[in-house]
Amino acid sequence: MNSLRDAIVAAPAAQSFPAPNAAAPATISVAITQLTLTDFRSYAGLRLDVDARPVVLTGANGAGKTNLLEALSFLAPGRGLRGTRLSQAGRQIQRGVANQTTVPWAVAVKLTTPDGPMNIGTGLTAGTERRAVHINGQPAKGVVALARHLGAVWLTPSMDRLFQDGPASRRKFLDRLVTSFDADHAGRMAAYDHAYRQRSRLMRDGGGDAPWFAALEDTMARHGVALAAARHDLVARLNHDLAAAVGPFPAARLALVGTIDAWLNDMPAIDVEDSVRRSLWEERRGVMGAGAGPHRSDLGIAMSAPGHASDGQPAALCSTGEQKALLISVLLAQARLQRAKRGHAPLLLLDEVAAHLDENRRAALFTEVLHLGAQAWMTGTDAALFKDFAGAAQFFTVDNGALTPAANRR
Repeated sequence: MNSLRDAIVAAPAAQSFPAPNAAAPATISVAITQLTLTDFRSYAGLRLDVDARPVVLTGANGAGKTNLLEALSFLAPGRGLRGTRLSQAGRQIQRGVANQTTVPWAVAVKLTTPDGPMNIGTGLTAGTERRAVHINGQPAKGVVALARHLGAVWLTPSMDRLFQDGPASRRKFLDRLVTSFDADHAGRMAAYDHAYRQRSRLMRDGGGDAPWFAALEDTMARHGVALAAARHDLVARLNHDLAAAVGPFPAARLALVGTIDAWLNDMPAIDVEDSVRRSLWEERRGVMGAGAGPHRSDLGIAMSAPGHASDGQPAALCSTGEQKALLISVLLAQARLQRAKRGHAPLLLLDEVAAHLDENRRAALFTEVLHLGAQAWMTGTDAALFKDFAGAAQFFTVDNGALTPAANRR
């Protein structure tokens, strides 16, 4: 194929999956009722009590709104919505004239769930780059445990460049969605990345014998195909949901573009594993274009508008407003899929979400959030942009790290 557009248009037709429960009640069954921060970013300490309704945080730039959303994003595996080093998320303390020290940090929440209240906490221990996780006061084995209890998806202004950035950004975006839908995906990625780094080091340094390379490449083939297959499964589910969606948000059409992705479309997974092993073997022998794997895949996203001139147009060529609307459309589809699978919607973290949306789409977004039964945490500089949430959300004003309940806007 000669272009990303060709690959998206030629993507396999959406498979048949059970339809999300469109008639689900708007009751929010999983929600944060208390947030506690310790030495996180601009917050030396914070305790915020809320109810299950969506939360709107408004205030000037730099007031600390995004820091709150970032703290909540650490309730999912990974490095949070900023993708920062864990040690950089702690509060900066001035020591002397020129030196700053980052202190350990912690994020803890109380949840309401269908099975009763639950306490979840995570944080960084001094001198490490690893997070500790506690579930109901007991240490958990790894951050994957978080994804088994609380899903989280987010949208930030930096993601507006997703369609102009390189494939790595789109892979990370998709892998976050897959992990929130399938917690085991984080383990697949970790296993693949570990073997990939070891093999790359051996190739760079000229070390390692054939059996050692073969063992690493076998690991990459097994976990890489499982990783790619999980991506394919979610993309198919998203396309199925997006094709059935009705509303003012433009439908998106997604496709995975890469050698391993083409193989998965044409042959059984066990045969794809053999093809990956052979391709990695060829790469070591200098064959141009060899070295297939999920680390070389790209996520194509295009506008789906049958009968319209923009039908099939890659997202990178769409307007800023259309790109924002396409991203929201994908995230809402992800939330619907997760609700259908888990019985409850994920936590939605929407930073400056009202920017670039017209009034009709803002109102449609708020309606969809309420229909999903999702506790959304949204930020903005202008409270007037959230007027359609009047009476259905709780409003807080953020000023220099301090939160003040705003008057109930009805």
